[in-house]
Amino acid sequence: MKISVPELSLVLLVGPSGAGKSTFARAHFRPTEVVSSDACRGLVSDDENNQEATRDAFEVLRFIAAKRLARGLLTVIDATNTQVEARKPLVALAREFHVLPVVIVLDVPEAMCHARNQQRPERQFGARVVRQQLQQLRQSLRGLEREGFRHVHILKPEQLEGLVIERQPLWNNRKQESGPFDIIGDIHGCLDELVLLLTRLGYQVSRREDGTGGFEVCPPEGRKAVFLGDLVDRGPGVVGVLKLVMGMVEAGTALCVPGNHEVKLMRKLRGADVKVSHGLAQSLEQLEREPPEFSTQVTKFIDGLVSHFVLDGGRLVVAHAGLKESMQGRGSGKVRDFALYGETTGETDEYGLPVRHDWASEYRGKAMVVYGHTPVMEAEWLNNTLCVDTGCVYGGKLTALRYPERELVAVPAARMYCEPKNPLGGSTAVAVAGELTAQQQNDDVLDLADVTGKRIVSTRWMKNITVREENATAALEVMSRFALHPKWLIYLPPTMSPSETSVLPGYLEHPTEAFGYYQREGVEQIVCEEKHMGSRAVVVLCRDADVARRRFGLVGDERGACYTRTGRRFFHDEALERAFLDRLGAAFESSGFWDEHQTDWACLDCELMPWSLKARELVREQYASVGVAAQASVGDVQAVMAQAAARGLDVSAFTDRLRERADSVARYVSAYRRYCWPVNSLDDVKLAPFHLLATEGAVHVDKDHVWHMEALAKVCRADPAFLVATSYRVVSLSDAEAVADAVRWWEALTSRGGEGMVVKPRAYVVHGKRGLLQPAIKCRGQDYLRIIYGPEYTAPQHLERLRQRGVSTKRSLALRELSLGLEALERFVRKEPLRRVHECVFGVLALESEPVDPRL
Repeated sequence: MKISVPELSLVLLVGPSGAGKSTFARAHFRPTEVVSSDACRGLVSDDENNQEATRDAFEVLRFIAAKRLARGLLTVIDATNTQVEARKPLVALAREFHVLPVVIVLDVPEAMCHARNQQRPERQFGARVVRQQLQQLRQSLRGLEREGFRHVHILKPEQLEGLVIERQPLWNNRKQESGPFDIIGDIHGCLDELVLLLTRLGYQVSRREDGTGGFEVCPPEGRKAVFLGDLVDRGPGVVGVLKLVMGMVEAGTALCVPGNHEVKLMRKLRGADVKVSHGLAQSLEQLEREPPEFSTQVTKFIDGLVSHFVLDGGRLVVAHAGLKESMQGRGSGKVRDFALYGETTGETDEYGLPVRHDWASEYRGKAMVVYGHTPVMEAEWLNNTLCVDTGCVYGGKLTALRYPERELVAVPAARMYCEPKNPLGGSTAVAVAGELTAQQQNDDVLDLADVTGKRIVSTRWMKNITVREENATAALEVMSRFALHPKWLIYLPPTMSPSETSVLPGYLEHPTEAFGYYQREGVEQIVCEEKHMGSRAVVVLCRDADVARRRFGLVGDERGACYTRTGRRFFHDEALERAFLDRLGAAFESSGFWDEHQTDWACLDCELMPWSLKARELVREQYASVGVAAQASVGDVQAVMAQAAARGLDVSAFTDRLRERADSVARYVSAYRRYCWPVNSLDDVKLAPFHLLATEGAVHVDKDHVWHMEALAKVCRADPAFLVATSYRVVSLSDAEAVADAVRWWEALTSRGGEGMVVKPRAYVVHGKRGLLQPAIKCRGQDYLRIIYGPEYTAPQHLERLRQRGVSTKRSLALRELSLGLEALERFVRKEPLRRVHECVFGVLALESEPVDPRL
């Protein structure tokens, strides 16, 4: 014997104690699918037979069942459930989560139940209990369907032998169909426009020669059309549209979901008392000219349509009026109503039309939802949803979305067939030129739930990155109080790890360790880049302010932003920032960058000099004060030593040490002074770009570092007084002489007072033997490290202690921040909602709160 249960349902096993429900559950369902009342009693009281714990146990049972149903998992309730009162809250639970309630009754004789209970010492209770449960069950068997159960299976003992339970996919489950699809919005009888649109999409459309007025439609190879309902009413070609769509669905070349206008037409054709309005009269008039059997076919066709479809592995959902995430792939009256009509507030607008709740502005689902129902002037994306009803019947156009290409194809209406009651647009209409799109307006409001609390972010490079709640709170504090306009924050760069500590005398960092790291991981070529004496800066630059509005959603005269690696505006002087961006834009223009890269915006990773521009207070209050105090103390000691020597005391044992200390202090002061100069105008600022991170349509992680350096060097040559092309060398790690030459280059850089160099694999992102490799390792010179560790850090006793430092935490942080930063850029380039971009940006900022030695 075989019975079927929907793949997503709440299954109640019903039967008296001893009926074999638990044995049945183990035989036909996975252990994780079964929620047992006995097990829940054990959880709350350590005794599965403690009837006093029943109330608490069922609270736990319903809680677990609710969590499973919310995740779209079949759930089986193993309890007696013989009373109507016991089943009622479980049926309500199924309705709450829009799943079908199923009941499987084990109708077992009383004697068999007693015999089984006798074999279970913990179940020694009177025969009256089983008798009472059986009476309760048999009194309610006939009313199970009235209780709300859509599937009822009553099984006798002899039917259990060899029983097979088949899991039946829901009608809306078309996850196995991956397309490609052409999803077409509300047609409303606009036959000519439909034929033209299909032709433009590559379909071959011709009239049948059998005199039926039907169509032959041959789709492009592999493609399938998806119609979003509202085929009928208002337009002149209702019959033709129906024949075309019905024929394609029958031939398997199209899918169709019902619209509210089809449902109303079906009810009228069935004789229901329906008000003839909103274009229904035109449909009825046109159908009257057809043979009666055609209306019967139309009624049957509409009745067979499914409220919505879940396609392409759950990545695509199509419904006439859209569908919230909690309803996708489920079946209930509420799901069908939402798919047909959407959700209204209960109010009416000035045109007498219902005010619709803007569910799309709150949508956070992973699936793309494509829908119609509410006509808009232009189809536009909002939180991964798209309305493609562009009001063809009102003189607008008929629009299709090509999936997965995300390409919109539209044809204009030949004329206005129906006067709209209100102007096309609605809450999701594209704004007129000069204003923001609906997505950009939606991005103006930050939902704290999108960025607060513990979060697990998935990226292309690292599957799951955990952001702790306390770190997310710290990131929110920074973003809300100190950051520049959030719409510019499309990327934050990763931290950079130093090399492992060197064993060479007098050195804490040396290129040998950086080279060795990549060599051990199998990297063949590396790039060594000069490390500039400045601060890390991210620059987002648009060709003009109009691009900033259109692409970033910023209204005003801003054309870009320059910000620190913690998201703070780099320039406090707005006039200086504007001049900075204009000058950089001029270099981009004169170098031909915009045309060469087919873009009108770019995101750059740079070094901005001088370092004191950002760290003026740090230099003044920390480094300079240390330098002044050290010089004064050394001077005082030297004076005392001179006085002692004048009196004939032998101070030679202290002279060499004092001379070394004075030299260390002088080198310390000289080191930080190289990073400082006054900035009175833009002429005193230098920018050294080294990563061309992203442009329109591309995140450039697929290019190696040589490509990045050369692409930006071309821009730098357009204004060498302002832009500094970063010096670099490509080194083959198998070439000993090339490696030695790179070390000598580093020594020359640092001996001149330079900070050092950054060592990177030639490819932008590289995986080694144990996963993702460090994107870059910094190797700083001896004198620069005095700023970090103090004037006398090279003394043997200090250096030995500093060599105990560990870089593993810093390197783990760098990899996670790299993955989040690149993920943020990719989401922005894909034009995902800003909240999705900021999930990653906030993640980088939150990770900065993790405890790591700041000197690294």
